[in-house]
Amino acid sequence: MKRFTIGLLAIILLTGCKESNDRQNPSKDVLKNKTQVLYQNGGKAFRDLNKNKKLDIYEDSGQPVEARVEDLLSQMSIEEKAGMMFINGVPVSTDAAPDGKEGLQGFVASLPSITENMAIRKMTHFNLWDIPADLSILARWYNNVQQEAEMTRLGIPVTIASDPRHHYNPGAANGFTQFCEMPGFGAIGDEALVEQFADIVRKEYLAVGIREALHPQIDLVTEPRWARINGSFSEDAALTSRLVKPYIQGLQGALSNGIACITKHFPGAGPQNEGLDSDFSFHKGQIYPGDNFDYHLIPFEAAFESKTAGIMPYYGVPTDQTEENVAMGYNKTIITTLLREKYKYDGVICTNWGLITDIPMGPNVVWEARAWGVEHLNASERAQRIIEVGCDQFGGESRPELVVELVAEGKLSEARIDQSIRRLLRQKFELGLFDNPFVDEAAANEILNSESSKALGEKTQQISMTLLKNSQSTLPLAQNKLKVYIENMDSTVVAEYAQVINSPEAADFAIIRLNTPWYPVDTRNFIAASFHHGDLDFKADEKAKILKLLKTVPTIVDIYLDRPAVIPEIVQLSEAVIADFGASDRSVCEVLFGNAAPHGKLPFELPSSMDAVKGQKADVPYDSENPLFAFGFGLQYDR
Repeated sequence: MKRFTIGLLAIILLTGCKESNDRQNPSKDVLKNKTQVLYQNGGKAFRDLNKNKKLDIYEDSGQPVEARVEDLLSQMSIEEKAGMMFINGVPVSTDAAPDGKEGLQGFVASLPSITENMAIRKMTHFNLWDIPADLSILARWYNNVQQEAEMTRLGIPVTIASDPRHHYNPGAANGFTQFCEMPGFGAIGDEALVEQFADIVRKEYLAVGIREALHPQIDLVTEPRWARINGSFSEDAALTSRLVKPYIQGLQGALSNGIACITKHFPGAGPQNEGLDSDFSFHKGQIYPGDNFDYHLIPFEAAFESKTAGIMPYYGVPTDQTEENVAMGYNKTIITTLLREKYKYDGVICTNWGLITDIPMGPNVVWEARAWGVEHLNASERAQRIIEVGCDQFGGESRPELVVELVAEGKLSEARIDQSIRRLLRQKFELGLFDNPFVDEAAANEILNSESSKALGEKTQQISMTLLKNSQSTLPLAQNKLKVYIENMDSTVVAEYAQVINSPEAADFAIIRLNTPWYPVDTRNFIAASFHHGDLDFKADEKAKILKLLKTVPTIVDIYLDRPAVIPEIVQLSEAVIADFGASDRSVCEVLFGNAAPHGKLPFELPSSMDAVKGQKADVPYDSENPLFAFGFGLQYDR
């Protein structure tokens, strides 16, 4: 072999990513059809990321993380630093090409490719939007992206992030294991089960290259109309705190083989006025009529104890709680005084999505930047303020030129930028991305199709279900002995348990699945229109249709609680009522027909009326007057 004059030997090694300490020693890893150029210096193989054919400190896995951070920081340009401070969405094409468009449709097809963002904007953090149903394509795309990242000036690897993908969603093509939603884990209340769940998420994320989780969401759901309740555990601070610890421990673990958790939404996004989400300009802010601001901090204190890698503040204005009524990401009291100083938090603070830039959503429709309280500032001034209050990274934005200009104009010091870059680089080094960022494409399908993981996911869908009423011990139903009339269910699934007929009058029982009602606030913005806002009770014709069925035949009602439904008449007229927190028709049948038992206890109370909802204090838990079912309620089968 040819020898370099500086005494370095080029060698080609197959590389990969498997779950072991071998991540720090790429020569032991195996990845089919992928190669990377390594160099050897004094018997030590290293990745020559900056192509200078010598071992730099930041390339040396044997050096302390802080030394590696400082070495790389000293080599970075202001453009490269600015690019690292932005994270935005990218879709994955079905041809697995970083700059590919194959299979992309609609809005995502118009997004800049990850190649463009790396080359032009020097970005190294991205979150996944549309992904192929075949997750082996995602694994291949990820490896292609990392190979492209190696070709950049300093070879800084990419960090791929994702919102939650492991909860049952009947409308999503999703190759990940499907568990119940977060309130379901609140209903079960089992810390060991939460850690098992998080460990499976960790393994499946690792298999396809996702190394940052934009979760857990640990807001306390004290305003029952809020649109994002299904992402949180409960309204109870003690229960949520108890469960967030095993969640972070199971998902994050030792970061070299874990997923960096970005815990959200500091300092608690639950008390939204009338439940209107501060993602949109029609929001009414966060309110604290019960003077209960500190209650919402309790779960975050548990997250700090568990050393969460990151924190994401929410959009809302903490009305009359801080020196200025401005959004959390712009709020010095929230970010500097509370998070950085009181809690001594030195991890990454990433803003929520879209605080700087307005987004056109169609003819005459603009999704406004969530710059609540500082709308008068221009984009540059907004970016400056967000950095000055202590945030490190801009979520949902691709505007690094703003930071470059602010430093050039002397409005921000490069020393301040370096503070944030140290945190972001430290996380990349701790994740092991500089030493071996690749995944084993051949192993991805095996990990993602684990029968034991699938069984556990289905179990959580089933045992989280919460029995609210069971007249005369109607449930569980006798299997293969009954005629049933069904609504909103797959007849081919139900037919495995009972004879499905078309007439309620001729049925022994009816089984109907319902969703908690919701009413869109703004139908012009398709994203706003998809948020489950508004009243929690059934109205007019829909309600009449349901009640007619209940009066016709003994009926078992299953209701999906993504928010606390108001259903007093439905409960009164039903033979049995059971709540689910994300469950397939098969999981529902397994419970109704006795192959599994519901163990859930309500993670939030169910109000008795909309008047009671309107009388609640948005920041106070379990304060609904005469609730239909109290927090923690749940019956058991009589067997």
